[in-house]
Amino acid sequence: MERMAPAGQWIILVVSSLILGIIFQAFHVPAALLLGPMIVGVLMGLLGASVRIHPLFFKISQGVLGCMIAQSLSPSILPPLLNDWPLVLMVLVATLLASGLSGWLLVRFSQLPGPTGAWGSSPGGASAMVAMAGDFGADVRLVAFMQYLRVLFVATAAAFVARMAMGDGASLAAAIVWFPPLTWRFFATVFLALAGVWLGPRLRIPSGALLLPAVVGAVLHSTGTVTLEVPEWLLAMAYTLIGWSVGLRFTRPIFKLALRTLPQMIASIIGLMLICGGMAWVLTKLLHVDMLTAYLATSPGGLDTVAIIAAGSHADLGFVMAMQTLRLITILATGPAMARFISRSAVPASSSS
Repeated sequence: MERMAPAGQWIILVVSSLILGIIFQAFHVPAALLLGPMIVGVLMGLLGASVRIHPLFFKISQGVLGCMIAQSLSPSILPPLLNDWPLVLMVLVATLLASGLSGWLLVRFSQLPGPTGAWGSSPGGASAMVAMAGDFGADVRLVAFMQYLRVLFVATAAAFVARMAMGDGASLAAAIVWFPPLTWRFFATVFLALAGVWLGPRLRIPSGALLLPAVVGAVLHSTGTVTLEVPEWLLAMAYTLIGWSVGLRFTRPIFKLALRTLPQMIASIIGLMLICGGMAWVLTKLLHVDMLTAYLATSPGGLDTVAIIAAGSHADLGFVMAMQTLRLITILATGPAMARFISRSAVPASSSS
């Protein structure tokens, strides 16, 4: 495919993604318009496709997603978190320890350098982890591969869990209005998304393109100052661009580079997913949340992909995003120290024998 003209690659990417997305939609798969393009992107990337999504379009898509999240965030999500702060803190610490153990074992039983294993295993925002990893001596290519491999696993598993939880109720979902009439609120929403894209890097806020519109938009939306409008066609475009951005990162050279440690990477991802799934079960026993909401809230995937799946299911999006954002902040604050600890203490088994 690397010999094919870019125009031909784009045609295959768009048409294949559209077909797979429609098929997933027909079977009521949550986040169908994310998973379809993501899977097509992975296959084309491994086949040598050279087309890429410009980082600016990825950030704009995150901004649109932030506005969608803002519609579900309200002050009502704070009391459960504050009233049960010991449990919330326990989940955050357990996730941090689980990711640290995952990274330590990965470095111990593979040939990955310590910083690479540590940052690749951190369950924060994938783009934020990749951006920070290079400053701490990690191989950014392998960190990106590990992060987006986990996003792929988590997104697929979360969509499956959501589909199982929804059951026959998935077919009872209200008909989607793809092209509603637009008002000035739509343009205000677009302005907010673009403002987040512009301000995020300048304020040095990790995942700021998503978090700034989500927080500011939540304040505007919940107070009635501005009722945000995010039409379905715009969301579909954002989902597709995010799916392509993730999928096309799985290039053949990076895959070959990671092939020697791929079994350890997959084992690390599955282990972390199982631990987070166990914490979700604990949450359902101690808080008034359903299993799907708890699973997505503790799921070690990217902030944006988890939000898309939660929005396409019956999960409590506000609770999910509150937990995911708290974890992202915790990981960002402790990541450098954990990377140094793993680098010093996790001596590869091959070198110690």
